[in-house]
Amino acid sequence: MATGLEMDTRHRFNHRANGITITEVVVASALMLFSIVPILHALTSSQATARLIERKTRCLTLAQAKLDEIRTQAGADFDESFGQTSAAMDGAYLCTVADEALTNIRTVAVSVGYDDNGDAALASGEILVTLKTQIARR
Repeated sequence: MATGLEMDTRHRFNHRANGITITEVVVASALMLFSIVPILHALTSSQATARLIERKTRCLTLAQAKLDEIRTQAGADFDESFGQTSAAMDGAYLCTVADEALTNIRTVAVSVGYDDNGDAALASGEILVTLKTQIARR
C-alpha cells in the first residue's frame, strides 16, 4: 500500500508530465524561426523577380510601339531626325532614341527603362530594353 508521501510524489510527477517546459517552448520557437526565415526570403525574392519581369515586359512593349511609330514617320519623311532623350512614356517609363542617318539607311536604337530614382532622366543603369533597327529610304 502506498503512503501519503508516495501518492503526493506520483501526483506531482503526473502533473508535470502533462505540461511543457520553457526549454521546449524555446526550442520549438527556434525551429519555427529557422524554417520560416528561408520561406519569407524566397517569397520576397520571387516578388522582386516578378516585378522586374513585369517592368521588362512593359519596356519591350513600349520600345516596339516606339519603333513602329518611327517606321511610320520615316515612310512619310525619311530625312526627319528621330532622336530623343528621356522622353516620358507610360507612367515612370522613359525612352531614349538614338538616330544615325546615312545616305539611304538610318540606324535607330530605342532604349526604354523604368525611372527608379524619379529624376525624369534615363540613366544607363535604368535601361531595361534596347531595340535596334535599320530603315531604308523608299
